[in-house]
Amino acid sequence: MSGDSVVVGSFVAADYLVFALMLLVSAAVGVYYAWTDRGQQSSGDFLMGGRRLTALPVSLSLTASFMSAITVLSNPAEVYRYGANIGFYALSYMFTMVVTSEVFLPVFYRLAITSTYEYLELRFNRATRLLGTFLFIIQTILYTGIVIYAPALALNQVTGIDLWGAVVSTGVVCTFYCTMGGLKAVVWTDVFQLGVMVAGFLSVIIRSVVVQGGVLPIISDSQQGGRLNFWDFDTSPLRRHTFWTITFGGAFVWISIYGINQAQVQRYISCKSLTHARLSLYINLLGLWSILLCSVFAGMCLFSVYKNCDPWTAGLVSAPDQLMPYLVMDILRDYPGLPGLFVAAVYSGSLSTVSSSINALTAVTVEDLIKPYTDMSEKHLSWISKGLSIMFGIVCIGMAGLASVMGGILQAVISIFGILGGPLLGVFTLGILCPFANSKGALSGLVSGLVVSLWVGIGAQIYPPPPEMSRPLSLTTEGCNFSTTGRFNWTSTAPPTQSTPITTVPVNGKLADNWYSLSYLYFSPIGTIIAISVGLLVSLMTGGRKLKVESRLTLMKEDTTVYHLFKFFKDRVTSQSEKIEMTGDRDTKIGSSNPAFCDVELDLTKSSIPT
Repeated sequence: MSGDSVVVGSFVAADYLVFALMLLVSAAVGVYYAWTDRGQQSSGDFLMGGRRLTALPVSLSLTASFMSAITVLSNPAEVYRYGANIGFYALSYMFTMVVTSEVFLPVFYRLAITSTYEYLELRFNRATRLLGTFLFIIQTILYTGIVIYAPALALNQVTGIDLWGAVVSTGVVCTFYCTMGGLKAVVWTDVFQLGVMVAGFLSVIIRSVVVQGGVLPIISDSQQGGRLNFWDFDTSPLRRHTFWTITFGGAFVWISIYGINQAQVQRYISCKSLTHARLSLYINLLGLWSILLCSVFAGMCLFSVYKNCDPWTAGLVSAPDQLMPYLVMDILRDYPGLPGLFVAAVYSGSLSTVSSSINALTAVTVEDLIKPYTDMSEKHLSWISKGLSIMFGIVCIGMAGLASVMGGILQAVISIFGILGGPLLGVFTLGILCPFANSKGALSGLVSGLVVSLWVGIGAQIYPPPPEMSRPLSLTTEGCNFSTTGRFNWTSTAPPTQSTPITTVPVNGKLADNWYSLSYLYFSPIGTIIAISVGLLVSLMTGGRKLKVESRLTLMKEDTTVYHLFKFFKDRVTSQSEKIEMTGDRDTKIGSSNPAFCDVELDLTKSSIPT
């Protein structure tokens, strides 16, 4: 094969068959739920699955919806270029689940809301709710367009699968099962699509391990190539990926997705009990971890296979996103059907994200923009929900068309809109954790958070960070041998070139110049912190102290697991000491539960401590 041709192999009938099967199964789920639920005509059933879902499918669906095709293609390429330290996301996922299940979930579940932005009106006022809804709709439509288009482009350039055929077929299938089956269909197709994603990853990983002669050679190659860069505890906020940026910056980004993003909240609120909802978050944590592990290891396989001949620098692929499909076509093309499985995995990532977005957009539109202003029967609302699903599906396919025209600009727009989660998270946190925050504070916090976030985000797009901050690792083409046809053979075994040590830029003198080259993971925390601090100041200045908020709108001590654990142990200790009391002295009993902890931490009334 000549050096200039990109297509390594091409799709054969078996591959198309596997891909078509995946689309068919997804569509069939929609038909199934449309048929079984044909008697239920309420919009609540359509948008919330009748609030009867159990923990397991919901948890897998939560995992699938934000593990998009971009994850399947970009994470391995990220490890290939920058090293495996994105593995630290495992910690930020853990923080996220704890915060979500302890702070946001109890309040939202108790209020039994369909749209998260309903909370903003209950707690603050309608203006805050509408601003939140508006931001969410724009952000989601933009995001969905790129989620459909980016993977289609990468796959088209490597495997030769038809670009618009793939975009339109995924868009249509997705819209079809969202419209037919509602949230239940979305959840169950997500479960299936998550399975396909894992299978796709595993086929690549297993084959790479066989080609490279075991797991250990892959790990030692990654070690020699400097890809196992876990010990990076540099505290500089300007460095792109370090332990701190990924664990803390990443946690804020993910909390804004799991804690308040309609697509996620809508799902765990549709569980049949609070315990199921909590469980679904923790099982989903295992799902996130396994996908992360797969993608990081796939990145190491990618490096191990191409350590002496980087297809990207050699011009065999035109973007890092194409590295994974390139590897697939390179090592799996003798196994017809397996490249098709990988492509199905990538598109499963797309489908699961897009279907969640369509369902969430419909829910928000019905609850925030239609219900408050009209008086319609449930049957009408149910039909309107279906109509909106179709409309949003078409809009998302349209956005994918726009993405093909705009290219890089849209990528920039996405990263700017990704920043919107920060200020919104700040406003919800104000509402749930600060009883004296009022609507003036919330609105001014949201607006100031947005202004600062957009300023930082747009600045970062205009002045990208210097390479010494993002630190791409070395790649080499020394071992490439383009003269042969067929499979590449790496004749030379040149050692991978070691990257030169880079000196860190002195931060103090140059902070003003470097303000924009802040790690992109810190954009979200900045928005959150500014929204909260401005919100608190304004609330206190405009008499927030006098505000009486219904207790159900804020976090109550009974909501936390800590409270229940404490109560459980306290009851155990009390019953134990009652047994001792028969023989021992009565006054020693108070020592069993720490009064300082009771009073300060949980504000338990004194009377509950037996004296």
